[in-house]
Amino acid sequence: MSVLFFIQRGMNAAVRAVVRMGIYVKAKVYFVYEGYQGMVDGGDNIVEVSWESVSSILQVGGTVIGSARCKSFRTREGRLQAAYNLVQRGITNLCVIGGDGSLTGANLFREEWSGLLEELAQKGKIDEEAVKKYAYLNIVGMVGSIDNDFCGTDMTIGTDSALHRIIEVVDAIMTTAQSHQRTFVLEVMGRHCGYLALVSALACGADWVFIPEYPPEEGWEDSMCVKLSENRARKKRLNIIIVAEGAIDCHNKPITSEKVKDLVVQRLGFDTRVTILGHVQRGGTPSAFDRILASRMGVEAVLALLEATPATPACVVSLSGNQAVRLPLMECVQMTQEVQKAMDEGRFVEAVRLRGRSFENNLNTYKLLSHKKPDAELPKTNFNVAVLNVGAPAAGMNAAVRAAVRVGITEGHKMFAVIDGFEGFSRGKIKEISWGDVGGWTGQGGSILGTKRTLPAKYLEKIADQMRTNNINALMVIGGFEAYLGLLELSAAREKYDEFCVPMVMVPATVSNNVPGSDFSIGADTALNTITDTCDRIKQSNMGALAAGADAAYIFEEQFDIRELQANVEHLTEKMKTSIQRGLVLRNENCNENYTTDFIYQLYSEEGKGVFDCRKNVLGHMQQGGAPSPFDRNFGTKISAKAMQWISKKLQETYRKEEGKVFANTDDSVCLLGMRRRNLVFQPVAELKNETDFVHRIPKEQWWLKLRPLMKILAKYKTSYDVSDSGQLEHVAMHSPKEAETGAI
Repeated sequence: MSVLFFIQRGMNAAVRAVVRMGIYVKAKVYFVYEGYQGMVDGGDNIVEVSWESVSSILQVGGTVIGSARCKSFRTREGRLQAAYNLVQRGITNLCVIGGDGSLTGANLFREEWSGLLEELAQKGKIDEEAVKKYAYLNIVGMVGSIDNDFCGTDMTIGTDSALHRIIEVVDAIMTTAQSHQRTFVLEVMGRHCGYLALVSALACGADWVFIPEYPPEEGWEDSMCVKLSENRARKKRLNIIIVAEGAIDCHNKPITSEKVKDLVVQRLGFDTRVTILGHVQRGGTPSAFDRILASRMGVEAVLALLEATPATPACVVSLSGNQAVRLPLMECVQMTQEVQKAMDEGRFVEAVRLRGRSFENNLNTYKLLSHKKPDAELPKTNFNVAVLNVGAPAAGMNAAVRAAVRVGITEGHKMFAVIDGFEGFSRGKIKEISWGDVGGWTGQGGSILGTKRTLPAKYLEKIADQMRTNNINALMVIGGFEAYLGLLELSAAREKYDEFCVPMVMVPATVSNNVPGSDFSIGADTALNTITDTCDRIKQSNMGALAAGADAAYIFEEQFDIRELQANVEHLTEKMKTSIQRGLVLRNENCNENYTTDFIYQLYSEEGKGVFDCRKNVLGHMQQGGAPSPFDRNFGTKISAKAMQWISKKLQETYRKEEGKVFANTDDSVCLLGMRRRNLVFQPVAELKNETDFVHRIPKEQWWLKLRPLMKILAKYKTSYDVSDSGQLEHVAMHSPKEAETGAI
């Protein structure tokens, strides 16, 4: 029987997933309290756990089993004692969550394992049979670090939650500071890695950011003050400067938040305040992204341990785009250490490259959007590009519009904003939009441009007239399924209207996440967080305690009948008779026309009489509103910037110099930009028709359906789990090609 051991320095969702997946595969699972210190001390610090042990921890921040630095584990004597404590319990598989220090220590422990056992046998503490029986130690790591400073993964467990804390503070400052003309200097964590500072700067449209990997050039003081003055002159009432705690200049000297404040006050005389977020970034409720990431990684870690052999190197499970992958632990650690070495030696371009594609893409996008070049330095293409939102509003749409407008202006185009989608387009509700017009849009919910579900088919002639009148040479459409249908209709109308023979690109934005050709849509993450927050509050108020994951979820894509409903009710009834007296059932509004929310509520109420009470809550349009999550702001910004760069390329390719106009009528000139597994990919909408269920307005295949068995396993249902899509061991070089860009933050 496999035995799992667990050291936790990250998210409780990962703890829960490892424990329950371990029990699902009939393994004994142990907690080690207080990290390596608990492993050295032994005794009550190493305890076998049950299914119920991890109930009600999904929503809890921090760690339920503690973590501590351990000097004794750094010595061979300490590791010898730790090995003895594990052998006494028959533990030969370790699942470790931590940073590069914790994971390096785990790898050293694995390398020494056979020698430690032989030494224990020589000292008479264990017999030769134990040496043979427990001859090999397998290790799988998960990276838990809010700094996202570990090479080989797009996102570490805890980072997204930390970004939520930072953006909550920034949003609060922005709303209160609008009544004053102030400059705020925010110091965020990141002693050796500037990820949090960089992404929060990208997500809030900060005026300036300081990070260790990319020090400002000589004379940055003058450049920053000029930019702040220009922004203030454009009647921008608030300036935001974000400083990573490890920020340095090009001479490796620290740049502190106080230094920046003093500079602004002395040079410009602006009212300037410093806010140091500190350990606020480590606290609070985990975000939806972190809960899902940690759960997926936890299950993947157990699978990796089950498949491990004595010849398998210690590995970490990590995220690449939307895929779980396994990478050799020490390759990742060595590359992480190379980043610091490059910074110490002043090789900052190399340091950025070593951080990986996601970090490099974030930095390039921030530089592109944060500072407008003087008009004299901008190219002039004489192309006009229109941007419009179509469909229901989705949080993050405004960030996408801002990125499109600013990248388009940087590329030399004249940008136009269409109000109220295709219907507004037909009525001539179109105007030129400038760089400054989209300032402060990243944190705004809904659609500032307005959006409607109306399709273009009945307005084709009027839209063509507006395209001709305003000399529109390209279209960017940001929206959901209606936007996709709209591009198909415009593409089909090219035979009749030459005005539609221009490059057109769609950026998916819908809370439903139902657009073919993309695993993610802008707005879906914000909606997930709204749902998660609401469920947390429902459980707190109605049941007196926090819930674990959902016990059942009814969706259209997986048909169910009365027998499954009965089985779910019986499962929940049996669960309520244990120490876990909480339950959660989720229903999609269109999952079944007969098994309505009221029907399911009445069924559970009747069958649960005497065992549990039922309550229902319909979230409705709450899921479309609110401020965008950090993920949606960042994803919307990056995907829209990339889409606009594609438009620029297509305009150059399709411009007919002799006729003085753009003419694009091939399928590959009408594309959807979506995230497919690991990469952002441009796909002709015509080719996506075969992947679309037009009747039900969904893709025929959806990646997230593979998570359904995982949800059921973690809710204690007896089900099978398809491991064909589990990660395979790769090398770091394969994992991070420079040219492949990802939408992960």
